[in-house]
Amino acid sequence: MVQIILVLILAYLLGSIPSGLIIGKVFYKTDIRQHGSGNLGGTNTFRTLGVKAGMVVTLADILKGTLAASLPLLFNVEINPLLAGVFAVVGHTYPIFAGFRGGKAVATSGGVLLLCDPLLFFTVLIVFFISLYITKYVSLSSMIAGITAFLFALISGFIQEWDIPLLIVVFLLASFVIYRHRANVKRIINKTEPKIKWL
Repeated sequence: MVQIILVLILAYLLGSIPSGLIIGKVFYKTDIRQHGSGNLGGTNTFRTLGVKAGMVVTLADILKGTLAASLPLLFNVEINPLLAGVFAVVGHTYPIFAGFRGGKAVATSGGVLLLCDPLLFFTVLIVFFISLYITKYVSLSSMIAGITAFLFALISGFIQEWDIPLLIVVFLLASFVIYRHRANVKRIINKTEPKIKWL
């Protein structure tokens, strides 16, 4: 039990590493929390610091989820990697190292899926970029990616065999991503949501 608790705490702390804040302050002398949406995720980094910084932060946030989900395997602790991944997502969204103001959970959730179901991850990634190319809305594409992930897990259950923990976690992550983007939905409806210009 102690090992399980330690792994989950470590997963949360990994998720709490504020990639956007670190990259912004170290390389750009900028606190991205004071610009754009104020979030520490990749989208606001793209908007505030540019494509290069945005890509680095997004990749770092993905890897946080992947590494956190791998902790039970690395330490030979008998818990589902998805559980550790969920703690990393919570850490990313409410980071202890950044005043509990983090990102919107998209990239870190993707990193968890990358470890637990690579095919699901890459399918969702392709859908995300297709949607982004068509709509130019990162927020909308993120929500579509979340819905796609759940549908993929659901359909896979009918075709192969049910992975109930994966289905539950994907549903929770997708729901959380949509919840975190509720303000973006209003802006999309009002046509005030910023569109990307680099794709």
